[in-house]
Amino acid sequence: MIIQHIDFSILNFIQFYLRSDFLDHVMIGISRLGNGGAIWIFIGVLLLFFKKYRRYGIMILTALLIEFLIVDVVLKPMVQRIRPYNINSEIELLVLPPKSYSFPSGHAGSSFAVATVIKFINKKFAAFVIIFSILMAFSRLYLYVHFPSDVIAGILVGISCSLLAIKIYDKFYNFIKMQKL
Repeated sequence: MIIQHIDFSILNFIQFYLRSDFLDHVMIGISRLGNGGAIWIFIGVLLLFFKKYRRYGIMILTALLIEFLIVDVVLKPMVQRIRPYNINSEIELLVLPPKSYSFPSGHAGSSFAVATVIKFINKKFAAFVIIFSILMAFSRLYLYVHFPSDVIAGILVGISCSLLAIKIYDKFYNFIKMQKL
């Protein structure tokens, strides 16, 4: 299959030409921040404490919930794509092997869900979050736990979940506002 050939070509390029001791530590650290959506949940909850940003915290947490349901509850069990290290065991894993399926990447999905919402808060800060999200998505390739197509799908799902969460919030907010009239 051509997609799998492209996926492995990219993964092999990363493994043979980009791996270094320094990047090993950096990519492990970045990836760990995304485990279970921890950093993103923290940001969403943190924003709830500030009245000015509360709605964005709600949007972030809603986007993360939708992303979790779509990625971990629906798509991963439905597609059941095995991870790259299951196919090519010659690559030494730097992290414990994830127990879930590969498609799509939850790290990429949650990262881009949050980055999309933050884009509406502050464009300068959003640039930082987008760069960090790209690094997190790349870390999953670097660590050989996802295919590039998993990451791309995760990014698209994350952005879509964020846009849906924003729409849900706006509809709900407008509904509540109309009830008060």
